[in-house]
Amino acid sequence: MRIAVVAGELSGDALGGALLPALQQRFPQARFEGIGGPRLQAAGLESLFPLEKLSVMGLVEVLKHLPELLSIRRALVRRWLAEPPALYLGIDAPDFTLPLAKRLRAHGIRTAHYVSPSVWAWRQGRVRGIAQSVDLMLTLFPFEAAFYAQHHVPVECVGHPLADEIPAGLTIADGRAALGLGAGRSLALLPGSRAGEVGRHIDVFLAAFARLHERHPQLNALLPCATAALRAQIAARVTAAGLDAQVRLFDGHAREVLAASELALVASGTATLETMLVGRPLVMAYRVAPLTYAIAKRLMKIDRFSLPNLLAGHDLVPEFIQDAATPGALAAALDAWLREPARVQAACTEFAGLHERLRCNAGERAAAALAGLLRQA
Repeated sequence: MRIAVVAGELSGDALGGALLPALQQRFPQARFEGIGGPRLQAAGLESLFPLEKLSVMGLVEVLKHLPELLSIRRALVRRWLAEPPALYLGIDAPDFTLPLAKRLRAHGIRTAHYVSPSVWAWRQGRVRGIAQSVDLMLTLFPFEAAFYAQHHVPVECVGHPLADEIPAGLTIADGRAALGLGAGRSLALLPGSRAGEVGRHIDVFLAAFARLHERHPQLNALLPCATAALRAQIAARVTAAGLDAQVRLFDGHAREVLAASELALVASGTATLETMLVGRPLVMAYRVAPLTYAIAKRLMKIDRFSLPNLLAGHDLVPEFIQDAATPGALAAALDAWLREPARVQAACTEFAGLHERLRCNAGERAAAALAGLLRQA
């Protein structure tokens, strides 16, 4: 049995890495091929193209890489129509993976998608195209499954693997010991896992930390780098900011960095969820290209963007989008967390409740749902 899997970014790679072992238990002879990063490859995926080729964010940014993206997609279509897999699974990256699913499904290949696009947030009409593209949608959050059920799209809410992986009650001492750090006070800086994201956020994040450090001189910064290339990019900006003595870089280890820190400054995305699950107060910031923001702002149906706030249904953590994400505003919001321990305690209590709701053994549930789909063939 051949199963095709395409993940479009590191967060999708992590989700696939938790899912593939559970699928392998059900189908020991299965062979997996497609596109994935280190987690999927470690779980047995043969990656036909580098994951980084798909890790492009934003309307304007995608246009620059469109010819290459289309070429990769055509190559996958040719390969899988010539030798059809038993199942195609797209993981996140919907602008790439869903059109691929639609093409394959039109030729009789079973298709599923893991991680819903934000159709509930903007461009809700996309659900009609999704219904034509997939035989099964796997969602991470209950409110997403309710949306698909209303639109008669086969759906299964499987929870989030991070909620299963991250233990409750991680202490700062646990995190610092895992990183080999002694006692101290730290802020975690997570500017993103793509070069474009890092480029838009790193200088603002470092400037915000510099301002916070002036108010709290004992506070240093810990910054996990997703790849060697990103580490080089980030190290250059840290040096340019004159912060080499105050900012320590790590190769990966984002979770340990979060656990070792009192609070975090995080770019929007899965990192906000991971920060919440680790149980640390955070400030979320996000910037995109100006034209991307102007277009997206007109299409958005929501007024909250970070996953902790979306799950809570209220403004649990501060958010700063686009021009609002200034060093001064970010530093002030971080400083407020440091000066209000009762607010931190209340937020962390709510974080723990949300963590428990999302703990569903996601990899096993997703594998069971996909096995059911395969048996229908």
